[in-house]
Amino acid sequence: MASRLADTTSPYLRAHADNPVSWFPWGEEAFARARERDVPVMVSIGYSTCHWCHVMARESFADAATAADLDAGFVAIKVDREEHPEVDAAYMAAAAAFTPSLGWPLTVFTTPEGHPFFAGTYFPPEPRGGLPAFRQVLAAVREAWSERREQIDGTAAAIVSALAEVRASAADERSGDGAAPPSVDALAAAARALAAREDAEYGGFGGGDPSAPKFPVATALRFLQARAIREAAGAASVVADRALVAMAASPLRDGVEGGFFRYATRRDWTVPHYERMLTDNAQLLDVALDAGDERSARGIAGFLLDVVLQPSGGFGAAQDSESWIDGARSEGGYYARDAAARAALSPPAVDGKIVTGWNGLAIGALARAGSRLDEPRWIEAARRAAEAVLTTNVSPGGALVRASLDEIPSHARATLADYGQLAGGLIALAVASGDPVFAVRARELVDACTRGDAEPTAPGGGDPMLVAHGIAAPDAASDGDEPSGPASLADASLALWTLGTGDRYRELAARIVTRHAPAALAQPLAHGSLLRAAAALATAPHQIVVVADEPAARLAAAAHAKRPDLVAVATTDQARAWSAAGFTLFDGRTTQQGRPTAYDCSDFVCRLPVTDPAHL
Repeated sequence: MASRLADTTSPYLRAHADNPVSWFPWGEEAFARARERDVPVMVSIGYSTCHWCHVMARESFADAATAADLDAGFVAIKVDREEHPEVDAAYMAAAAAFTPSLGWPLTVFTTPEGHPFFAGTYFPPEPRGGLPAFRQVLAAVREAWSERREQIDGTAAAIVSALAEVRASAADERSGDGAAPPSVDALAAAARALAAREDAEYGGFGGGDPSAPKFPVATALRFLQARAIREAAGAASVVADRALVAMAASPLRDGVEGGFFRYATRRDWTVPHYERMLTDNAQLLDVALDAGDERSARGIAGFLLDVVLQPSGGFGAAQDSESWIDGARSEGGYYARDAAARAALSPPAVDGKIVTGWNGLAIGALARAGSRLDEPRWIEAARRAAEAVLTTNVSPGGALVRASLDEIPSHARATLADYGQLAGGLIALAVASGDPVFAVRARELVDACTRGDAEPTAPGGGDPMLVAHGIAAPDAASDGDEPSGPASLADASLALWTLGTGDRYRELAARIVTRHAPAALAQPLAHGSLLRAAAALATAPHQIVVVADEPAARLAAAAHAKRPDLVAVATTDQARAWSAAGFTLFDGRTTQQGRPTAYDCSDFVCRLPVTDPAHL
C-alpha cells in the first residue's frame, strides 16, 4: 500500500506513504481501479509546506478508522499541486461551484472518469465552525453515490461542460483582440489604477479588511517597476518601492536568515503564514534590486543559497512553516527565535523538489543580482542550478519535465510557464556570465513552444489524464504567485530579441501580449507579468555591452547605474561566440586599445564605444 507513494518524486506524497489510507498517485491506475470497483474517487490536493494540509493529515489520514471508511468506499488519490499545477487549477475551478472558501488542502470527489461532482477544502475530524466532520462527508458522498447516481452524473457533466465553456469563452475573447499591443499611455493608466489599490497606511495592495490576508503580489510590483512605467507614471511606480520598504520592515521578512514568508494574515504585515516559497523570494529579489534595497536583496540571496539550495545544485520549492520544538509540532516557533536560539533547533524541513520554472526564476534573479552587486558567487550558483535542471529535469525524448527529486525526474510534463520561466532565467545567466550557450538553449525552449501564429503551448500539450477525461483546465494567462505561462514566454522572447536574434521573437511577444491585453488592462493586479512584457514592447530597448579581457568592475558599475534594459559583460572571445551563435547585438564588439570598452545602444543603434566610465 505505502509503496505507491514512497517512490514518487514528491516530498508531499512521500510524507503520506505511511498513512493507513491506500493512496494512489495521480494517474490512470487509480481511475481504472475506481471503474473496476464502481466507486467514486477522492482527489486530495496539497503541497508539502501547507499548514492545513499537515493538520488534516494528522487528524484524518493518519486515523485508522477514517482510512478504513475511505478505502471501503473510494479510491483515494494524493496530488502535489506543485508537481501537477494543471490538475490543481482544473479541480480548483470546479471547486468554486461548491464552496467560496478555496484553498488547500483541496478535497475533490469525482466519478471514475475524473469528473468532479463535489468539493471542499479542509474538513475537521469532528463538526466544527459550520464544517461537517470528514467522515460525515465521506458517508454522505457514499450515500449519494448509491442512491442518487443520476444526480451525481448530471452534476459532474454540468461541471465539466462549464469548465469547457469558460475556456472556450476566454479563447473567443482573445480572438477579437485589437491589432497592436497596448500603448505607453494605456499601460500608464493601468499602473495608476493598480496604484490606486495601495494601502496608504501599511503599503502593498488592499487595506479594507484589517484581518484579510495580505500577499506581496510580486508580479504586480514588477510591472510597476518597469522602465516605461517609471518614466510615464512615476508616482505609480513608487508604490512598488513603498511596498518593499513596508514588507522589509515587518514580520513578513525573516530578520535572521533573510527571505520573505508567504503572506501576512493581518493588514499591517503581522502574523505571517510562515512558509518561505522559492517563487516569492526569487521575484522579490528582483523587486529589491530594482528598488535599490541591497540589504533585502542580500538577505534573499542568502536564503536561496543557505536554506533551499540542494546538493544537486538546484533550488528546493519551499521551506515549511512547521518544525519540531520540545517534542511538538510548532507553526512559526522556529522563526520567532533569534539567531542563537535557532542554532539549537532543527530548522523546518525544505521541500527539495526541483521545479523547473521556479528554478528559472531563481536563476534569473541571482544572475541579475550577482551582476549588479558584483557577487560572482551568486552567478556561479545560478550556473550550477541551470546545469542541474538541464541535466535532470528532462524526459528521455528531450522535453522538459515539471520537476525532479533526488535527481530523479518526475513523470509530470512541464508547463508553458516552466518553459518560459526557465528560458528567461537562462538568458539572464548567459548575459551575466558572458556564456552564450545558455541563451542558445533558451532560444530552443522558446522555439519548442511556438507553432506559427497559434497560441504557444508546452510541447506534448496538457496533462494527459485531464485530456483523456475531457476536463478543460482554466486559461492560464493570469498570474498566480508566479508569472503566467504566456507572459513568461513573451518575456523570454523579448529578451532574445533584445540580444539581436531577429524581429520574429519580438513579433511572437507582441502576438502574446496583444491576445491577452484587454483582460490584463482591465485587471492589472492579476496580470502584472503580462503588463511588464507589454511595457517592454512599448519602448525602444536600451542595451549596454561591455567587452573586457581584464576586470572591468568600474565600467560595468557605470553601465548598471544607467538602469538600461540589459547590461552584458563579455570577453572578446565570448563576444565572438555570441555573434557566431546569431546574437547580432555582439557583432563587431571588441575592446579599444586593449582596454575594457562599453557600447551604449538604444534600439540596436549604438554610440561610439567608450573606455572611460565617466563617458557613460
